[in-house]
Formats: sequence, C-alpha cells, structure tokens
Amino acid sequence: MAQHQPIRKTTPTSGSDIPDKLYFRIGEVAKLCDVPAYVLRFWESEFPQLKPHKGGTGQRLYRRRDVEMALRIKSLLYNEGYTIPGARQVFKSELKHREPQLALTIEGPSPSVDSRQLQKLHKDLRDLHSLLSKSPSRPTVHPIRASRTPSISRRTPQKLFDLPLLPEDNKS
Repeated sequence: MAQHQPIRKTTPTSGSDIPDKLYFRIGEVAKLCDVPAYVLRFWESEFPQLKPHKGGTGQRLYRRRDVEMALRIKSLLYNEGYTIPGARQVFKSELKHREPQLALTIEGPSPSVDSRQLQKLHKDLRDLHSLLSKSPSRPTVHPIRASRTPSISRRTPQKLFDLPLLPEDNKS
C-alpha cells in the first residue's frame, strides 16, 4: 500500500517567519501562506476571525494577527485535514476553552493604602466635581452676531469730533 504524502511539500511558515511590518497587502500574505489571493478572499467570507482592514483605496491591509490567523486556517485545512466547518468548530471550541476574564472587584482598601491619602483623594475629587458642576460665569459659546450697541462707525460726523481729548492734548 502506498503511503499518504502531504499536499504541500514546503515547510509551513511559522509566526517568526512573518516580517516585522504594520500592514501586509493580500499578495504578500498569499506568498507567506503559499496560497492564491482568491483563497484568502474566500477564507475571509468563511471565517469571521479573518477580517483585514480595507484602506481608503479599498485594498485589503492585513495586520500581523490576520496573517497569523490565515496561517492557522491553512494549517487546519491543509495539514490537519479539517473541513471548513470543522475548522470553524475548532475556533469556537478554542474560544470557549479560554480562561474567562477576571471580574474587577473593589473590596475595600488594601492594608498598604494610607487612609490619609484616600481622604485627600476623596477631597480632591469632591473639589473637582464642584468646580465642574458650577455654571460658567460667561457663556462658553459666543453668539455669531454681535449685540446691537452703537459703534463709532454709526455715529454722526459731528459726534465723532466731539470725543473727549486725551490727557496729552490738554497740555497745549
């Protein structure tokens, strides 16, 4: 009986073989994964975890984690023999088996916290709250039109010349 040979004879790309770049184009990712670009586009439609960012020109820009996800999908499908629904199931089970995030609880002050520091912090927070709660002394938004006050340009010509003299003009 003939022995089963792997589909691809090249060694799979590991995460350390990925160049240190911020974004990768689809052609670069296709070369790294050793699959055609249309396969990557198909995987995007089948795996919600693989979501490259599309730039302003509509071109797909893959981040490092997207490249790693594509390599993981390739490994599951080509090397481990999973079907696409089977690979999706693997991702779901991995997500379930992750440790749940710890809840953030506050259970009173720890012994290393100084009560005077807490009182000062509490006072500072109250002061800040009262400062922010005060209504502003003047409006923060100024009206577009100025108020209707008589301006110099609206004065009649004779009132314009009846302005009081400056102290320097009184000396003469």
